[in-house]
Amino acid sequence: MVARDNNVLELRGEVLGTITHQSTAEETFQNKTLRPILKLQNDLFIQVFINYAVKQKSVFFNLTPDKKMAYIENVIHRDIKFRNALKGMIIAFFTLDEYAEYIQISSNLNKRMMNMLIERLKSQLQLIEP
Repeated sequence: MVARDNNVLELRGEVLGTITHQSTAEETFQNKTLRPILKLQNDLFIQVFINYAVKQKSVFFNLTPDKKMAYIENVIHRDIKFRNALKGMIIAFFTLDEYAEYIQISSNLNKRMMNMLIERLKSQLQLIEP
């Protein structure tokens, strides 16, 4: 399992954000683990969202930019199956130690994870086209 963890860490790249001795466990995990994974998986998240929107009768693509942002937020918060699929795409890039840490504070980390993903998708709205 050490080889897998090393490969995952190498793939993800370096820490994004600042970690200090005053950082909470959630902040440290966010900057050390979540941000690099979200960056690595960014193109996939965009394609997964496009596929989701197309399967939902493409309503998303006819909305105004403000309504598109609300749609992104609403879908990720309310569609549990979709949210769990996105969460799985992130958790798949955890090391074993990170997973052990994650399960201790998963509720808080899940909120951070989804909020970060929502903001990432919203900030790239122009890339979300069929």
